[in-house]
Amino acid sequence: MAYLLPSEFVTKMVDAGESKIFMSTRDTIIRAYMAGAILALAAVFAVTASVQTGYPLIGAILFPVGFVMLYLLGFDLLTGVFVLTPLALIDKRPGVTVKGILRNWGLVFVGNFLGAFTVAVFMSIVFTFGFATEPDKIGTIIAGIGEKRTLGYAEFGAAGMLTVFIRAVMCNWMVSTGVVGAMISTSVSGKVMAMWMPIMVFFAMGFEHSIVNMFLFPSALIMGGNFSIMDYLIWNELPVVLGNLVGGLAFTGLTLYSTHIKTAPKRSMR
Repeated sequence: MAYLLPSEFVTKMVDAGESKIFMSTRDTIIRAYMAGAILALAAVFAVTASVQTGYPLIGAILFPVGFVMLYLLGFDLLTGVFVLTPLALIDKRPGVTVKGILRNWGLVFVGNFLGAFTVAVFMSIVFTFGFATEPDKIGTIIAGIGEKRTLGYAEFGAAGMLTVFIRAVMCNWMVSTGVVGAMISTSVSGKVMAMWMPIMVFFAMGFEHSIVNMFLFPSALIMGGNFSIMDYLIWNELPVVLGNLVGGLAFTGLTLYSTHIKTAPKRSMR
């Protein structure tokens, strides 16, 4: 497993962020769409495994398969570009602007949502036999997750909002570490191992991931979840997106960049 030094893989992070900012609109949306769809399928896979075995940890162990697939295929998640693209601006790469970063984030958000929503519709059809029956056991559980992670937070008001935000911060601290994991090795096996560990931690801990939620909540609403679109947006998606941004950029992107690229002067022994 060929390992890159931190200074080498952090430089790759900056290079990747710069590349994504200048990517065409078409390619950005296609890659984001596929990332959202694959991650949504992985979420279904993990929930199914948890229900079938009765052990949620099994779902957490298996969920990273989707993350690994989408990154090996070169697709993009919003949680990843939150970390990578600002580094290109901080590094003063030519032509990189705040407007370019926001454009990338907006396109990736739309692409991720469309991909996740596609899978939400497809799986709702599967769970209800084309809407001919009530949702099966897995569909019912997914609908329940939607209610718990909207109305469950709303019940506690400001404390609930703080909780969902912090869970989103912690989520992308781990997920963005997985993004970096894809860059610390030049072998497929090394990349897979480095990505798998932090993604498993995030899922096992029940943290809030904005793209996974783009699947869970629309599918819950389609299958009759007892909450509204506004509940979803206000008490989950919007604070989760903000928390994902803060967690990934502050705890992964900026920390790695500041200590491995903008290294502080060495201490004098005199």
